[in-house]
Amino acid sequence: MNTKYIDLINQTFYFPQDEFKLEDKTLQFHDIDLMKLVEDYGTPLKFTYLPQISNNIGRAKTWFNKAIKKHKYKGKYHYCYCTKSSHFKHVLNEALKNDIHIETSSAFDIDIVEKLKEEGKITDKTYVISNGFKRAQYVTNIARLINSGHKNCIPIIDNYEEIDLLSQEIKGKFNIGIRIASEEEPKFEFYTSRLGIGYKNILPFYRNQIKENKKVKLKMLHFFINTGIRDNAYYWNELSKCLKVYTSLKRICPSLDSLNIGGGFPIKNSLAFDFDYEYMVDEIVNQIQLFCEQEEVDVPNIFTEFGSFTVGESGGAIYEVLYQKQQNDKEKWNMINSSFITTLPDTWAINKRFVMLPINRWNDSYERVLLGGLTCDSDDYYNSEQHMNAIYLPKYNKDKPLYLGFFNTGAYQETIGGFGGLQHCLIPSPKHLLIDKDEDGNFTTKIFSEQQKSEDLLKILGYNDTDESTATQ
Repeated sequence: MNTKYIDLINQTFYFPQDEFKLEDKTLQFHDIDLMKLVEDYGTPLKFTYLPQISNNIGRAKTWFNKAIKKHKYKGKYHYCYCTKSSHFKHVLNEALKNDIHIETSSAFDIDIVEKLKEEGKITDKTYVISNGFKRAQYVTNIARLINSGHKNCIPIIDNYEEIDLLSQEIKGKFNIGIRIASEEEPKFEFYTSRLGIGYKNILPFYRNQIKENKKVKLKMLHFFINTGIRDNAYYWNELSKCLKVYTSLKRICPSLDSLNIGGGFPIKNSLAFDFDYEYMVDEIVNQIQLFCEQEEVDVPNIFTEFGSFTVGESGGAIYEVLYQKQQNDKEKWNMINSSFITTLPDTWAINKRFVMLPINRWNDSYERVLLGGLTCDSDDYYNSEQHMNAIYLPKYNKDKPLYLGFFNTGAYQETIGGFGGLQHCLIPSPKHLLIDKDEDGNFTTKIFSEQQKSEDLLKILGYNDTDESTATQ
């Protein structure tokens, strides 16, 4: 009878897969020996496998270049990294090895861009696409960057006042883009995105504020929808509406030459994940070309702003099962040695699911369980997989430690979780490890941050404050 965990996996999925395989009865991720990481660094542990960032950038570039060649598309393709997915220096350093560009979303992003310029990681030729609602400091920082000579910084206009605000601080002429406020899927609680300017208002906005404005030049139309790039009627319909705006605008605005289709590529969230990236890229390029040919306008240069796709599949988290609680006849709770709310906040906030697999004990029998975090919060749990409404793991045995890996967690989790700051119930942030390869292809590891200590949290909370004003009188 097939009762081992490995039997369950083999019966349910095609396994092994490109990034997952077993070696000596334990799980490997991109050939990384995960049990050795546990033995060397302990748990809970977070890690970033840097080469996967370059791998995914290379994949996307190949798909777009192949489609451009196939359709004899006359525009160029530019890959931008959406920095809000992960602002960490090690991520940007790896991504920028691949001749890419940057998308920013707030004032301090520009400070990062300037640091990268100082270090020679980017140049004035690097496009800096500045999205988001622009408060005073963001406007000032964008102006500073452009005034320093970075003419390829393109602020994307989000509302009617931003051109005037930017014009007051930018010396000379500058390029801009306009973001389309896309219409949301019916399941959303609102009809139109709060970001950007509505479809029907873009041409009047151009005529009223841009056409006769000698200081600004419209170069880009920006399009993005919350649900991301999906092969469904909603996506193709929104893309069609966007192209209608682009071609109408292009006829009266010769300087417009670029279409930014944003981000939204999904990342692998299950061993059953299936998404035909190459088909989607090919069809997007084809649709843009056909629409422009029909409307008799030149095709645009294509920009993308992939964030999760760039960095998501580089990240992972490893926990140990501390204890099992049998709460009733049906529910067994495996308690991990950390918190989902603090280390994988998207599992709590938006019910996101990641690839979850045990690191060891694949030859043991399995059981259905729920996973619980350490905080005193009823929402600190993980109860299902993307492909089924259940979790199955090797049976708990207090004499045989069980380690769990959550994979493709590299986007957003650290910043949403407040990296380096207070954590819910004062659960400490885990140790974070950077994994790379040297010139000979051998793995290298480096501790990026140690697990938080009590004194780190007490200092934030003011208990270690030695300021004279708080001292006992």
